[in-house]
Amino acid sequence: MATGEQVALITGAAAGIGFTIATCLAKAGYAIAVADIDAAGAERASRELRQLGGPTAAIACDVGERAGAFRMVEEASRALGDITLLANNAGIVRLGPLATFSEKDWRDLFRVNVDGVLFCCQAVLPRMMARGQGSIVNIASWNGKLGAPNFGAYSATKAAVISLTQTLAREVASQGIRVNAVCPGIVAGTPMRAQVERDGQAYGLPPSSERTKMIPLGRLGTPEDIASAVAFLASDEAAYMTGQAINVTGGLWLH
Repeated sequence: MATGEQVALITGAAAGIGFTIATCLAKAGYAIAVADIDAAGAERASRELRQLGGPTAAIACDVGERAGAFRMVEEASRALGDITLLANNAGIVRLGPLATFSEKDWRDLFRVNVDGVLFCCQAVLPRMMARGQGSIVNIASWNGKLGAPNFGAYSATKAAVISLTQTLAREVASQGIRVNAVCPGIVAGTPMRAQVERDGQAYGLPPSSERTKMIPLGRLGTPEDIASAVAFLASDEAAYMTGQAINVTGGLWLH
């Protein structure tokens, strides 16, 4: 599915879904640039991925800072070669009702979840355009398609990511670049899920274990489920797909 010339840059890749995406792509033959605001975590992840046999690089980056996103792409390209796949996975979550949601939490969410996606896309696109090829996969959420109480601000950011994906896909399709999104459902075993479980108690949200009964396939998602979707969208098998927001929800959401 990939060759030694394939270079993937994954943001938020020190742990959770991002690290699993990086692992999946490394096994497929990609050189991996691990980007994360956690510099030590990025280094650890990079060392672990290197044991799979391919080249890796660790880059500390705050994706919500435009200059930082451009530096990240420059460092990754210098270390591994031109980026052929950008996986915009970095994201944060804050819970609470919109009526009392703090300005700081609102701005923090949009800074990372939306600004970060835009800035990283802007940073990689010039090189992709020059080559006439490339793939971008943005990690959105099923919450970007369905507003839910106490997830309103997070849902708004993920809806923005879906819209950004659709618009950018149309803008760059003629230049050989595909832009898609993956919309995970309820994914277990990640730092973000642990935070939602913890913070959700204050708002009476049920634990994930109780929500399994809502999922037609009868289980929570795994980071591997999301990584497989990313790898597919990046591959030649998805060569005729762009502007899509693919649900990976076990049937929880169908539109």
